[in-house]
Amino acid sequence: MILVKKQKDINIMKEGGKILARIIDELSRKVKPGVSTEELDRASEALILDYKAEPAFKGYGGFPSALCVSVNAEAIVHGVPTDYVLQEGDIVSLDLGIKYRGFYSDMAVTLSVGDVEPETARLLRTTKKALKIGIKKARAGNTVGDIGNTIQRFVEYQGFNVVRDLCGHGIGRNLHEEPQVPNYGKRHKGQELKEGMVICIEPMVTMGDWRLIKTGDGFGYTTKDGSLSAHFEHMLVVTKDGGKILTTL
Repeated sequence: MILVKKQKDINIMKEGGKILARIIDELSRKVKPGVSTEELDRASEALILDYKAEPAFKGYGGFPSALCVSVNAEAIVHGVPTDYVLQEGDIVSLDLGIKYRGFYSDMAVTLSVGDVEPETARLLRTTKKALKIGIKKARAGNTVGDIGNTIQRFVEYQGFNVVRDLCGHGIGRNLHEEPQVPNYGKRHKGQELKEGMVICIEPMVTMGDWRLIKTGDGFGYTTKDGSLSAHFEHMLVVTKDGGKILTTL
């Protein structure tokens, strides 16, 4: 069932989203050569608890950590933190969810560790812009297909591909709610968006083939051809004028 949120609930989710954005901002400042992904995970959980929130991912489907950390081509999403130490030229995706006052928030960014190859930097810029233009389509009366089609056309025009096997989602008292929000599709198709719906849009973009395989730990996904990928995500509320981002400072 797809729920249109009451304004009082949206206000709580806005509070939670702001907390999550602050945590992601603080974690992003820690991303540099010499830092392990386990350190980032420990820092994320400490920050979550400091803000009187709960980690949303830890224990979800058996996931062992608060933070999903996906490095280079090792994982596109749902990477488990390890003792791997970040190195100059890496790219790392931080995907984090929290539960605050009974409601969930979800957000992701992909960051470069020092200087990266020009084409890698272009991949990150493209994915971030794809999220931005997708959010503009989150307007009451549009459909999830309008969002996905806009993202897909932009990404493919840039010479990259969008992942089909994973998608965005509704969010609220549950971490994953209807509707599913794919990053591809046809205009005017799929679930119609209504004012007050809260959704997460999260483009996952690959340099090569979009097909994925599971990682050995059973949690993460990596590109089948081993190509690099990027992932950005915001939680937003649907309005008559487009998506209003809730995971923002």
